[in-house]
Amino acid sequence: MKLNVEQQRKVEENLGLVNKVINDKVHGPYELGIYTRDDLFQIGCIGLCKAAATDKGGTFSTYAYRLIWNQICDALIYSTRRMGYETSYETLPEMPKEIDELSGIGYDIEEMLDKAEAATPPSTAKGIRALRLMSQGFTCREIGQRYNASDKLVCAWMSKARKYLRNRPDIAALVNN
Repeated sequence: MKLNVEQQRKVEENLGLVNKVINDKVHGPYELGIYTRDDLFQIGCIGLCKAAATDKGGTFSTYAYRLIWNQICDALIYSTRRMGYETSYETLPEMPKEIDELSGIGYDIEEMLDKAEAATPPSTAKGIRALRLMSQGFTCREIGQRYNASDKLVCAWMSKARKYLRNRPDIAALVNN
């Protein structure tokens, strides 16, 4: 976007407006997503330049405030969506070290999982199988390709399986000992 001299002057005179928008609308570091305050200032400056380029008269600061805020909101929404796609659904909580110690006492985790898998509905059974594959190093995406399902569906299966396994008395006793 190329600004003429008058539009550049408007932008320079109203740079403080970008800080005002950030201070008014963005509260705390937890709302910034992947952006720092400096990043948001630069994004706000883009909105200010757009306001200067499209201003048709009237109260410039009111018009610019809205365009600056819209530009920042668009960036935050984009970053939130992007983070949602990039967030790893592939991590499992660490298993307690006691499980390794208990396996030497005679508990066969694989046998317990086999029994649990046989007694569950199909989606929970798929989740148990997916948990086993994940423990072998497969990602949600790879597991989904195996089952012809999306990685998010695989994550849902695993979540359901975790909840089911937590509520099984034999496994709960194993983990809580």
